[in-house]
Amino acid sequence: MGKIIGIDIGGSTTKIVGFDKEKMFSPLLVTATDPIASVFGALGKFLNVNGLTLDQVERIMVTGAGSSFITEKLYGIPTGKVSEFHAIGMGGLFLSGLNRAIVVSMGTGTALVMADHNTTRHMGGTGVGGGTLLGLSNRMLNVRNFDDIVEMAQGGNLANVDLTIGDITRDILDGLPPETTASNFGKISDLASRSDIALGIINLVFQVIGMLAVFATRIDNVKDVVLTGNLVNVPQARDIFNGLSRLFDVNFHLPENAEFATAAGAAISFIKKSPVAEI
Repeated sequence: MGKIIGIDIGGSTTKIVGFDKEKMFSPLLVTATDPIASVFGALGKFLNVNGLTLDQVERIMVTGAGSSFITEKLYGIPTGKVSEFHAIGMGGLFLSGLNRAIVVSMGTGTALVMADHNTTRHMGGTGVGGGTLLGLSNRMLNVRNFDDIVEMAQGGNLANVDLTIGDITRDILDGLPPETTASNFGKISDLASRSDIALGIINLVFQVIGMLAVFATRIDNVKDVVLTGNLVNVPQARDIFNGLSRLFDVNFHLPENAEFATAAGAAISFIKKSPVAEI
């Protein structure tokens, strides 16, 4: 059996992974605005890095918004297309080792998928995501670079930005400790530093995503949420999701290589014999 390659073609980045049987190898990311240039660049880089030839590749599976531009087999290799939502679900389960979970794909926006063995269901999503983080940072801080925002948030203090339960009541509320957010940016101070504001933006984005995931778990009576997509690399994310986990008895999982979950799911969909569209 030859190598199976999964490619997630996004608007600005393309992610590619390889599978040898059911073992993933060599996840790579290529940045390009043109989806055709991006997919061929990613594939060429992947083959070169791994010392592979075209005849060693049995199948290529594509997904993502940019996959609509792929209308012919890539390099004559059998090529298939899989729904992005199905790929999200299958990739999340594969990377986490779970059989049933809500899989959250955190990209420019956010999608939520209920995944159970080989079945998936798109539950909806939100426009709050990485695009929100960048847009608010641009307007509020005049900072446009993702890494600069994350670095700026280091050392930020949410007490200068967010209103908490402890700010509005002395009573002990069942299940809501005093440090729980009552209103994002509801207490922003004139003395709030740029670091405070940057952390407030990050906290707002991840709390919205996390709460939507919590509500989704209650619909399907599931305890596990798998977090995937580019935003998993924001260092403040883990603490925010850990806080939500303690509050709502939900297990948030951030698996290794989570940013490549959708590309992995495209390949896994073929390996698991899920329905795919041939190109």
